[in-house]
Amino acid sequence: MTDKNSSMRQLPKVDEMIRCIASEGITNVPAVLVKLACQKEIELERQKILSGSPYQYSREDLIRRIKAEIEKQNQPHLRKVINGTGVVLHTNLGRARLSQMVSESMKEICGSYSNLEYDLETGERGTRYEHVEQLLTFLTGSEAALVVNNNAAAVYLVLNSVANGKEVIVSRGELVEIGGAFRVPEIMTASGCRLVEVGTTNKTHESDYEENINENTGALLKVHTSNYKIIGFTDEVSLEQMKAVGEKHGLPLIYDLGSGLLVDLKAYGIGDEPTVRSCLEQRADIVCFSGDKLLGGPQAGIIVGKAEYINRMKKNHLLRALRIDKLTLTALEFTLRQYLTPEAAVVQIPTLKMITEPLENLKKKRSYYMACW
Repeated sequence: MTDKNSSMRQLPKVDEMIRCIASEGITNVPAVLVKLACQKEIELERQKILSGSPYQYSREDLIRRIKAEIEKQNQPHLRKVINGTGVVLHTNLGRARLSQMVSESMKEICGSYSNLEYDLETGERGTRYEHVEQLLTFLTGSEAALVVNNNAAAVYLVLNSVANGKEVIVSRGELVEIGGAFRVPEIMTASGCRLVEVGTTNKTHESDYEENINENTGALLKVHTSNYKIIGFTDEVSLEQMKAVGEKHGLPLIYDLGSGLLVDLKAYGIGDEPTVRSCLEQRADIVCFSGDKLLGGPQAGIIVGKAEYINRMKKNHLLRALRIDKLTLTALEFTLRQYLTPEAAVVQIPTLKMITEPLENLKKKRSYYMACW
């Protein structure tokens, strides 16, 4: 105990170390960060003493660690990195990169007032969703559109608005888990719906849906398995087949597309990913997808489809909790505007440009960087 007390007395006070660090010539650092760094490192020294392990106090080492901590804390936590993984849409590295046009538009809006919820023509209050709804309906061929903060929120809002308190039927082979251990069944339960699994992992038939429909069924749900494939002895029910079942029983068909592709990439050798428009043409009533995946925009959950269902969502009080801000709206609007000329979108939107880059170009880039290395 005596040794511990002796070691404790060697430790400097926080104010003393703050003065010492100031004398080291550290400038342009908020005083609060200096104080927090001193407190943290001195406390770590105390814990070493209290642990009972062999301890040797070094003032020089303490100062060095405090300075390193100050430097660390004075850097932005969210920083630019180089993606060397080869994965274009890397969730941990921020998913889709925004185009230069989008970045510039966000800079202009974030430093000014804007007409976020103001109608410049009537001089009255407007709605933030009007800034992108017309673009989305034009690009996808839908009757109406709505945007929330991510696709999990989109699925949550759709189910809560359309089938709250009712059963929703989904194929067992489509009960996906997305990043961060978020699972479709849990989202469905949280939205107020009761999940009804049909079929098996590898095979689901129309009859599986038919046999499980009852007076408490609220909707049919199809989920695009974009992050895995089941191959071999498999069978699934198409959107058109599910729509026929839904129409027979007066049930809406919801498609969680997830990826959100707006242009057909068959010309670039990528032909198995459905576009949002094709899903609606196959008569899905509601399609929801992400803004920051194949669309190449900001994080957002986009909902398109029949106006009667989307109007219900617009009146749902949950929408306020899930709504997007002016920066996301700006980024999404300008990303969507690039799609008005599809040929230009493939060149201007970084995600599409990287995905469609010819193999020969990639080989040349690799040779160049290897030579530089």
